[in-house]
Amino acid sequence: MQRSIYADLLLWKDKEDRKPLILLGARQVGKTFILKEFGRNEFKNTVYINCHNNDFAKDLFRDFNISRIIRNMESFSETKITIGETLVILDEIQEVDNGIASLKYFCEDCRNLHIAVAGSLLGLSLRENESYPVGKVETLKMFPMSFEEYLLARGREKLLETLRETDWDSLNSMHETLVEYLREYYFVGGMPEAVKTYIETQDEKKVRAIQSEIIDAYERDISKHTKPQAQRIHQLWDCIPAQLAKENKKFIFGAVKKGSRAADFEIALQWLSDAGLIYKVERVKEVAAPLKFYADYSAFKVYLLDCGLLACMSEVAPKDILLGSKAFVEFKGAFTENFVLQQLKTIPETSVYYFSKENSSQEIDFLLQSAGTIVPIEVKAAENVQSKSLSVFINEDHKDKQFKGLRISLKSYIDQGWMENIPLYSVESFLKMKIRTKE
Repeated sequence: MQRSIYADLLLWKDKEDRKPLILLGARQVGKTFILKEFGRNEFKNTVYINCHNNDFAKDLFRDFNISRIIRNMESFSETKITIGETLVILDEIQEVDNGIASLKYFCEDCRNLHIAVAGSLLGLSLRENESYPVGKVETLKMFPMSFEEYLLARGREKLLETLRETDWDSLNSMHETLVEYLREYYFVGGMPEAVKTYIETQDEKKVRAIQSEIIDAYERDISKHTKPQAQRIHQLWDCIPAQLAKENKKFIFGAVKKGSRAADFEIALQWLSDAGLIYKVERVKEVAAPLKFYADYSAFKVYLLDCGLLACMSEVAPKDILLGSKAFVEFKGAFTENFVLQQLKTIPETSVYYFSKENSSQEIDFLLQSAGTIVPIEVKAAENVQSKSLSVFINEDHKDKQFKGLRISLKSYIDQGWMENIPLYSVESFLKMKIRTKE
């Protein structure tokens, strides 16, 4: 399956000042697959070493003699490592002592070697590891498959071309087709194994079984790696669907456990975020670039990494998503906001916040910042798009800043001057096009 991160890997490969690469991402998003595919397609040979439960790997970094390490990897893999021709992949690198720290010495002593590392809980190790090689590595983040990637996997290249061209007249004639694929994506999500199974079998039960297995694997990670905090992490993780189903999606700690406070769950929340399992979207008190200056870290919303896993955790019947309009009309927009945030996370060099007024019901679902430009975004789950919040925010409260808003709904494209409405299925394509035209 084609993944957009492949283009970033190619850029890394051809850099003159290239450093060792760390590929971050949650378990099962496709990190190992894409690195192996990259090695097969772009290099003469690949040396792949999985460090999990590997006695060879445990001893590999007993010191930082890079010449010795390379010789040992050659002997283990029966493959000659040649600069410029070989890709070295170290998977589950966080499982061995000094593995991450060794990247500093690969950078200093063997800069031209193409070496990439990955791991299912690597984000956690980077936070905890005191020997993190600051300035000696490059990082890329990998997410579940986006809606664009899903269309490619479904063999709809021409349809995707039209979507990327934002040819609204043509898209209007394809609206129902795209909405059907959107329903599929709400159910299947972007975990590659679930996508592959749905394409090959069209079997909803098999897809749901795979999603359940992935969630079980996440929960085993929680129990295995976080014994002092495991109960709290499980509690927080289990409550996410209910939090998203609220009308006001601000995260409420008291809803996790009656009487609990933020301090009780701070570590649990950070663990889930570092593991890549959730996305935390902070509120801003003021709307000005850079938004980070005005972030209110005590108020935030939490989304799941994948809308398909959200459907599974919520125990929503497949037919309620795949048939009719329940996924859009009911569930208080939980799937739709999660879907939109999931697509926003795939857009490089952007940050996402939200805005709400004190002592007021006014809320802007997302504020997307890219290169100093702020786009206020309102998300509507269906075609009923009546809401005063975005209009008041742009035309009254922040009139002097001349924001142009974006409303995302099931309605077709319309430009009202102060605001554009785009269909849900065009989120990623439209915003990437907008950002490219501003560069």
